[in-house]
Amino acid sequence: MGTVKTKGIIIAENNMGDFDKMLTILTPNGKISCSAKGARRPKSQLMAGTQFLCFAEYMMFKGSHTYTLNSCDTIELFYNLRVDLDKLNYAAQITKIIQDVTYENQNTYKILQLYLNTLYVIAETDIDLKFVVSIFKMRLMCLLGFKPRLDKCCICEKEEVNYFSFKDNGLKCENCSKQDTGTIVISESTKNALKYICMIPAKKLYSFNISEENKKQLEIIAKIYTNSKLEKDYK
Repeated sequence: MGTVKTKGIIIAENNMGDFDKMLTILTPNGKISCSAKGARRPKSQLMAGTQFLCFAEYMMFKGSHTYTLNSCDTIELFYNLRVDLDKLNYAAQITKIIQDVTYENQNTYKILQLYLNTLYVIAETDIDLKFVVSIFKMRLMCLLGFKPRLDKCCICEKEEVNYFSFKDNGLKCENCSKQDTGTIVISESTKNALKYICMIPAKKLYSFNISEENKKQLEIIAKIYTNSKLEKDYK
């Protein structure tokens, strides 16, 4: 028990009683469920910092089983997400995935970093939203331990590879792909995009572009790969 100070972002909020909230906050050290008493009162100092997708520094009291929010210092509200329905829908989509892959007492620093960077790109840029989500999904899979093998065939290790295998988590040569009916052929640009997403430093993740055809290939790969690894149908 004691006072805890941490930065985090609200990934879920639920009303309790007449004026209280129950929050789910993603921090660098996992998710925290926290009650915010009086947060819905019109003049509450907690009102701004307890909104969905608010990134802030939180001061809370840790009891034997629960956390209670004492104060918060807002860092980023992602205002542009709140006034654009399309952007908000895509932000909610990636938030759903984040909720499913994070837990209490987990090292989520890199996941939180990816999540915040992605929300910023959605909110503040005009990059194709489907393209952004595709990049987010593939990078998240790498952070979760599902990094695909992209340098050689994941079966025979030949270097001429242009088929993506969801079953064997990576690229395959033409011969090996014939034994895997679930592979799809991809272009050289899409292959390079996948390598970039998996290897580039976090701050440069969204600093590239590809053709519409290759974006579509990447979208298909990211969707099927994420759904298969997390065993859910994200739409």
